[in-house]
Amino acid sequence: MDCPVCKSAMVTLELAEVEIDHCIDCGGIWLDAGELELLLGEPVKATQLLNSFQIDASPSEAPRKCPICSKKMQKIIVGAEKPILLIDKCRRGDGLWFDRGELQDIASRAELDTDNRIRELLADMFGHNQPRQD
Repeated sequence: MDCPVCKSAMVTLELAEVEIDHCIDCGGIWLDAGELELLLGEPVKATQLLNSFQIDASPSEAPRKCPICSKKMQKIIVGAEKPILLIDKCRRGDGLWFDRGELQDIASRAELDTDNRIRELLADMFGHNQPRQD
């Protein structure tokens, strides 16, 4: 599978028994449908988070193509906190794309990573805390 940002081939890694696709070049992460809920490990809070996603009707970022169906993905606003966090979601429901650091940001904003489980798993996997590149 190719990265929707830099078009490099992604590698499949296992994170907490969930297979994720990771782009080594840009640091992005692709989660297939249902994998975010599994990764977060708290079904009720994960569902609340997913239900809070809002489509950005006039995004400032260019649309990206889903690495599975090749259709343009929607820009999704996560939460109401500033700065606004945008992620990419497949319109067909194939999955979610997280730029470097966005998965950790979402887990922190939604208070789903109070024990730093996701941050520690990502740090172990990638050897660092994946700081955001703006």
